[in-house]
Amino acid sequence: MTDANRWLVLAVVSSALLLIVIDMTVLYTALPTLTHDLQATASEKLWILNAYALVVAGLLPGFGTLGDRFGHRRMFLIGLAVFGAASVIAAFAPSPAVLIAARALLAVGAAAMMPATLSLIRLTFEDEDERALAIGIWAAVASGGAAFGPVVGGVMLAHFWWGSVFLINLPIVIIAFAATLVLIAPSRPAGGHPWDMLSSVQIMVGLVSLAYAVKEMARRQPSWPLIGLALILGSTALVLFVRRQHRLPWPLIDLRLFRNPQFTAGVVGALIAAMILVGMELVMSQRQQLVLGRTPLQAGLFILPIPLAAFVGGPLAGLLLPRVGAVRLLVAGLAVSMLGLSAYLPLRNADLLWQGATLALLGLGVGFAMTAASSVIMTSAPRERAGMAASVEEVSYELGGALGIAILGSVMSAAYMLNLPAHASDNPVAFDSLDEALLLAETMPADAAERLAGLARAAFEQSFVWVTLVSILLLGAVTAYMALRARRPA
Repeated sequence: MTDANRWLVLAVVSSALLLIVIDMTVLYTALPTLTHDLQATASEKLWILNAYALVVAGLLPGFGTLGDRFGHRRMFLIGLAVFGAASVIAAFAPSPAVLIAARALLAVGAAAMMPATLSLIRLTFEDEDERALAIGIWAAVASGGAAFGPVVGGVMLAHFWWGSVFLINLPIVIIAFAATLVLIAPSRPAGGHPWDMLSSVQIMVGLVSLAYAVKEMARRQPSWPLIGLALILGSTALVLFVRRQHRLPWPLIDLRLFRNPQFTAGVVGALIAAMILVGMELVMSQRQQLVLGRTPLQAGLFILPIPLAAFVGGPLAGLLLPRVGAVRLLVAGLAVSMLGLSAYLPLRNADLLWQGATLALLGLGVGFAMTAASSVIMTSAPRERAGMAASVEEVSYELGGALGIAILGSVMSAAYMLNLPAHASDNPVAFDSLDEALLLAETMPADAAERLAGLARAAFEQSFVWVTLVSILLLGAVTAYMALRARRPA
């Protein structure tokens, strides 16, 4: 393949990856408007966000294996077609239930595409230095694109209705589909190993059940029998999944790779970086709109330093990788992210220039961490298992994003509920979320509405502090873990 064609292939797969990761966070700035228009409850709101990431994480291992078996180009094209169709359904969804289902279908298309993007890079770039740079660009798109989602949502909502954030996918899907047919030759399938549907079902049931349990715990009146049932079902499904992987000759996830401490460090690093990025962007965008009264566009622009710094950090980390080493770069990236977030908390009401500088540090650290994690994971697998390695890495990102929404979103809900005074309202709905409290205030007399809105916003501000502190502690703990891992031999 010529030099020009190699980089055109990278451009095609990166454009598709950009769609996948933007769709994880594009609803952040649209969420208050969407919640109001569809009358979505706090639980439905979290499922609208999380259905996408959870389904992607559950399907990725199986779809990565399908790419190895049937060809990554074919899976990429199928994923583009499904993603385009689901975007139309989501754009015109008349109810929260339809939107959740459309988001799940979007995830099916994303799961088919995402392993193929990294696998095609792995198979296209033979030179190690070129491959490191290409993976750095891929990681910059993955981290920067996810961080860029709220900006895209804000720009679209400044001119159109909330469904437009999905319709912007269609032109890119059509162009990427045509370019793939022209530029990317069909890859030779590895063959010889089947797709294990049972394993895919097991990991899907495990992840969704545990996420449901976490969300239910944060409700005002949680159903403890349901929580217990979900915990048992999720844990059992994941235990059965792990046992099955050990027995299969061609597992969806080759768990023997985790015997390599650097590989494990890469997976953990990717997971925590995505978790903090996605979770913090969720609470930041909500705070900007619901507490500070900014428009979706203003909220998106406020977050802009994160994706811009991540876009710079990814390729820069790719250039540094051969000289510094992936695990050391991973530790440095997580440490920089922790520094940025720690500085942001006391400066969250300071001049926008200072806030932007702290958010840029966070984005730069995430860009470094994701690039280093991608390199560790992909270089630890043999060429014929590139799809499996890519799916493990992308499961780390998607699962990290899902955990960011589930765990940090649940911390936000629980802290809001605990910090809202009991005398704030006689209606228990006000204690579910700030969105619902503000909707309730619209039906009340002016004085009572102003009082409820003020107390609810103050409670949310306290919950924001809690979420940020939890994120800083998680980053600190994982950074220390990574530093210890870096001392061990591969």
